[in-house]
Amino acid sequence: MRYNLRKFDFIKLSRYFFIFSIAITVLGVITLAALGMNYGVDFRAGSSMDLAVQKNLQGQKEEIQSFLDEQNLGKYTLTVGAERVSIRFDDILSDQEEQQLKRGFADAFDPKASAEVYTVDVQMARELQTNALVAVAIASIGIIIYVSIRFEWRFAIAAIVALLHDAFIVISLFSILRLEVNLPFIVAVLTIIGYSINDTIVIFDRIRENMRFAKLKTKEDIAALVNESIWQTMTRSINTVATVFVTALCVFLFGGESIKLFSLAILFGLVSGAYSSIFIASPLWLVLKNKQKPKASANTQPAS
Repeated sequence: MRYNLRKFDFIKLSRYFFIFSIAITVLGVITLAALGMNYGVDFRAGSSMDLAVQKNLQGQKEEIQSFLDEQNLGKYTLTVGAERVSIRFDDILSDQEEQQLKRGFADAFDPKASAEVYTVDVQMARELQTNALVAVAIASIGIIIYVSIRFEWRFAIAAIVALLHDAFIVISLFSILRLEVNLPFIVAVLTIIGYSINDTIVIFDRIRENMRFAKLKTKEDIAALVNESIWQTMTRSINTVATVFVTALCVFLFGGESIKLFSLAILFGLVSGAYSSIFIASPLWLVLKNKQKPKASANTQPAS
């Protein structure tokens, strides 16, 4: 079987992509060790107050900050949207402080504002962090089992490395940019894992189909097959990523404040997922495949 190889050889240049990904991973580890994550109220003790307002207060952010400073309720993070104002306090507010803040905000800015307060204690925050890690671990184990049954263990290892790469890239970017990590962020990471494995499986499936009809005599033949399989699925991968990317971008630009970080995490994950599916997963499978011991049968491997 002869392959019409394109000018760009993914396999030949795979070492450079591996080096790039390793460098990004090391940078992410350093960033996480030095800065950690900017946990929202979902993962740390504190109170969160969301106020639905009837008028646009985006132009009064400084006035709202001055008002909150006067309340002397501790350190806080303020987000002012067109229809919602969100305040995240590092300390847990008492019932009296909550009522005082609601009345003060209504009198100063919007009498028709309605407020919801969400409080997380230390024990609940730790439990949420543990549950989030367990969810990612269970998803990864499930993917390993599924891919191992449908394909083979080498495909499963390559897929998991690519998925962990995607998740870690998103986590590192949120750490570097000091973006808030909350429950929607965990949902975004799990969504990225599910989406990325779908894109990777499409390429793996094409590799498997091509191997059924190919006469592979050397490692170069397998490399050529993998490279051609990537090119055969390239249009589908680009179109799928572009469609979802535009949708997520519209949600980020025009959606509410509460969903912006979720959309941003999805955008990061889409780019990282497309990259890892093409440049990491398949070349990594080839590395593992080339380490396989030759079979004795002459039908599959020529005598050396």
